[in-house]
Amino acid sequence: MKSSLQGEIKSIIYSDTTTGWTAARADIQGEKQLVVIVGTILQPKVGDILDLEGEWVNHPKYGKQFKFDAYVPVYPNTINGITAYLGSGLIKGIGPELAKRIVKMFGNDTFEVIENRPDLLRKVSGIAEKRIGIISKAFKDQKEIRNVMVFLKGHGISTGYATKIYKKYGNDAIKLLTENPYRLCEDIC
Repeated sequence: MKSSLQGEIKSIIYSDTTTGWTAARADIQGEKQLVVIVGTILQPKVGDILDLEGEWVNHPKYGKQFKFDAYVPVYPNTINGITAYLGSGLIKGIGPELAKRIVKMFGNDTFEVIENRPDLLRKVSGIAEKRIGIISKAFKDQKEIRNVMVFLKGHGISTGYATKIYKKYGNDAIKLLTENPYRLCEDIC
C-alpha cells in the first residue's frame, strides 16, 4: 500500500553516484526510531529533508524499511534546520560557521535573501563579492535540480529515470523535454 512520509536524512548507508540508488537512515515524522529508506536520490546529503512516496517493506536480511519510488526535496523552515541545511556542504561557498552568521542576520528569510536578494549577503562578515556569486549560483543549481525532479515526477517519470535524465541534460532538462520529449528515446533509452 502506497504511503507518503516526510523525513530528514541522518546518515547515508550507501549511495551509488552513477545510478543514485541510496540506502539511508532518516528521521521520519511519527516514527520513534530512525527508519531505513531505500530508493533513488540525486546527490543525497545528510540533512536533506524529503517528501517520500512509496511503501513499507520487510527486507529478509535488513528488516523493516521504506522503499520509495518518488521524492521531492523540502527546504527546512526552522532556524536550526536552515542553519544545518546551509552548513551541510550542499551550497558551495557556505560552511557551518558562515551558515550560522547568515542565518543570524536573516533568520527565516534566509532562503528568500539568497535566492532573490543575494546582494544583501554583503552585510554578513566574511562574505566577499566573489563568494556571493558562488553562493547564488550553487543555490540556484540546487533549486533547478528540485524543479527538474518535480517536473519529471509530474509526468509520471520514476526517480531513477529522472536521475538519468538530469545527469544527461542538467538544468536544461525541462526546456529540452518540453521542446521535444521524444529525444529521450534517442538520448537515454
